[in-house]
Amino acid sequence: MTLAEASPNSPAQAAPAGGAAREPRRTAPMPGVWRAGMARSRVELRAFFRNKQSLVFTLMFPVILLVVFGSIFSGKVAGTDTDLKQVFMAGIIAAGVMSTSFSGLAINVAIERDTGTVRRLAMTPMPKSAYFVGKLVRVVVTTVLETALLLGIALTLFGLPLPSTAERWATLGWDLALGTVACAMAGAAYSAAIPNSRSAAAVVTPVFMVLQFISGVFFPFGQLPHWMQTTAAFFPVKWMAQGFRSVFLPDSFQAVEPAGNWELGHIALVLALWTLGGLVLTAMTFRWRGPRVR
Repeated sequence: MTLAEASPNSPAQAAPAGGAAREPRRTAPMPGVWRAGMARSRVELRAFFRNKQSLVFTLMFPVILLVVFGSIFSGKVAGTDTDLKQVFMAGIIAAGVMSTSFSGLAINVAIERDTGTVRRLAMTPMPKSAYFVGKLVRVVVTTVLETALLLGIALTLFGLPLPSTAERWATLGWDLALGTVACAMAGAAYSAAIPNSRSAAAVVTPVFMVLQFISGVFFPFGQLPHWMQTTAAFFPVKWMAQGFRSVFLPDSFQAVEPAGNWELGHIALVLALWTLGGLVLTAMTFRWRGPRVR
C-alpha cells in the first residue's frame, strides 16, 4: 500500500464511492449598483403606472391647471408686447417638474416608509444607493412625460411658440435636467418631515401650492411684492420658471425681469447648489427604519 492509499485525507478516500470529489459551493456575486438600480427602476415605473390615483394626481393636476388658467388669462403683460398666457405657460412647466419630482417623490417615500417597504429593502442585499437610483429614474421618466404633455397642450391650444434657436433648446434641456434633480433631492430630504402616509399629501401640497404662487407661475414674477420675490429666490421653482421664460419668451421680456436679464448662469448655479444641498440633507435625514408593519 502506498502512502497516498493509506492517508485518510487523500482524495481517493475523501471522494464518494462511484463519483468524483465535490467542488466547493460557489456563492453568486452580488449585483452592482447599476444592475440593481436598473432592476429597481423597472419596479418603480411599473408601480407608478399601475397606481391610477398617483398617476392622475401627479401628471394630470398641472395639466388641469394649464387648461383652466390658460383659458382664463388674456391680454399683454404691462410694459411688454408679450401675451400673459405665454408667461403662464412657461411657469406651469416648472410647476409640472415640481409636481413629479418634489411632490410625487416625497409622498411616495413617505408611503413606502409607513408601510415598511423602505425598512424591508434596507434589510436585503440590494445596495442602498440602488433605491435612490430607482427613484431618480422614475422621476426623470415621469418628468419628461409631464413636460411633453404640457408642451403639447400649450402648443396646440394656446399657441406657445417653440424655442427658436439651438441655444434655447439647450437651455430647455439643462434647465429641465437640473431642475428635476434639484427638486427630487429636495423631495427626498423633505420626506423626513412627513410623519406618516396619511398626512403626506397634507404636508406636501401646501408647500407645492405656495411656491407656485410666489415663484412667478400664475403671475409675472416682477409684479409680485418684493418680499415674495426675495422668499422665492431661495427655492428652485423660481429659477426653473425663469429659465423656461428665457426659452419661450422674447428677449424683450428681460426688461420686466427683476434683474433686467435672464441670469442663466445664476439659474444654473442655484439649481446645482440645490442638487448638492438636497443630496447632503437626504444623507443626513433619510430614515431607513420606519414604523413596523403589523
